[in-house]
Amino acid sequence: MLVPVLLADALPPDVVLVQTSAPASGTVSLGTEVNVLPAAIETVRARGGLVIAQLNTQMPYTCGDSVLPVGHVDYAIETDVPLPSPAGRPARDGSASIGNRVAALVPDGATLQLGIGAVPDAVLSALGGRRGLAVWSEMFSDGVLALHKAGALDPGQQITASFAFGSAELYDWMNRNPDIAILRTETTNDPARIAQRRQMISVNTALQVDLFSQANASRVHGLIYSGFGGQTDFVVGALHSPGGLAIIALPSWHPTANVSTVVPRLDGPVTSFQHSFIVSDQGQAAIWGHDASAQAEQIIAHVAHPSARPELREAGRGLGFRV
Repeated sequence: MLVPVLLADALPPDVVLVQTSAPASGTVSLGTEVNVLPAAIETVRARGGLVIAQLNTQMPYTCGDSVLPVGHVDYAIETDVPLPSPAGRPARDGSASIGNRVAALVPDGATLQLGIGAVPDAVLSALGGRRGLAVWSEMFSDGVLALHKAGALDPGQQITASFAFGSAELYDWMNRNPDIAILRTETTNDPARIAQRRQMISVNTALQVDLFSQANASRVHGLIYSGFGGQTDFVVGALHSPGGLAIIALPSWHPTANVSTVVPRLDGPVTSFQHSFIVSDQGQAAIWGHDASAQAEQIIAHVAHPSARPELREAGRGLGFRV
């Protein structure tokens, strides 16, 4: 959410390159990704810089903050190329179990925030039987289209996000769809706005969690694995939403590194904390409203892989937990 602030003062751009839809009625659309682009365009125009657009006939024309007057584009290149889609991913062991456990925490009428990946996909696929769901998220993918097809979404609520990444079918569905609003990051990721959503259920994943209920979603052993995106914004917003939940969902064991994803204390940065639940293929730990020792005990007993539990208990006692 703060990147637009950086673009406005500390890191102002001189040139902005964007991909848009073909022109229509004197406008183009940023299509699948709005994100921080409006802030970048506003800053570069105020500085007398350049906005260069690739006008792609295969980019969907989306509604919301994505619409841009043609006059705001200084130079344009016409093209007709398919948009990228995520590569097919084999289902991870335990993803379905995690998805079912998280889905059990989602009531009818809730508002959803999920990202992309095996765990979010599994959660969304387990929610087809719900009714009256809304979506307010930084991004969405084909799982939301599947909810639409299943009749799980509230037809009176716009799907609100800042960008989308999915299949060609998803992009076709987005094209000129008034039920989808693609808004700037300052809006979608504003914790105050998120807190106003009804029963806001924020589902994020992590690389590691520790016995203090802290989540690390960005670095392992000092190396950047991923950006954490809007996780911090949505965790805070969901916790302030009436009936809202902030959920961290992750596998209990990292198959490639062959290590537990639950550690005594994070050795990387803390992305988020104060969660409602932590969920893994082993079970779920209720975090909110419990003291530190009770939280640690639930994480060990219900989130950690069985082979990691003895070592975690020993380390937890060394950290002062009654486990």
